Amino acid sequence: MKTYLTPVNEIERKWHHVNAEGKILGRLATEIADRLRGKHKPTFSTFIDNGDFVVVTNADKIRLTGRKWDQKKYYHHTGYIGSMKEITAKELVVKHPTDLLMKAVKGMLPKNKLGRQQLKKLKLYTGSDHPHAAQMPADLDI
Repeated sequence: MKTYLTPVNEIERKWHHVNAEGKILGRLATEIADRLRGKHKPTFSTFIDNGDFVVVTNADKIRLTGRKWDQKKYYHHTGYIGSMKEITAKELVVKHPTDLLMKAVKGMLPKNKLGRQQLKKLKLYTGSDHPHAAQMPADLDI
């Protein structure tokens, strides 16, 4: 018996809307990553992008448990010698409100061209409104 692979022109992409207000970061990020990859579909394949679009509103009102606001650190290197920078989660939300969720989801996707393509289907907004009303995204309860 052969495995059925969905042709690229027959992939049906849906739009989902998630309100992130009061949701825990890691639990929300795993559900979003699964939707972006298409793991919730019976036609899932590891090497084909058959995932859906996800629109997240209120991304700045996300929750972290415990003392992670002060203890969780994000690192990046500027490219110069000895210039490793670190920032806590609390400071990151103040500077770039959507980056906390973006970094969490990005870490759960494949580290290749396919993962970068899937990440483009994630739309993050700080307020409660978004410009994707024409696509009629279905509310996703997480």
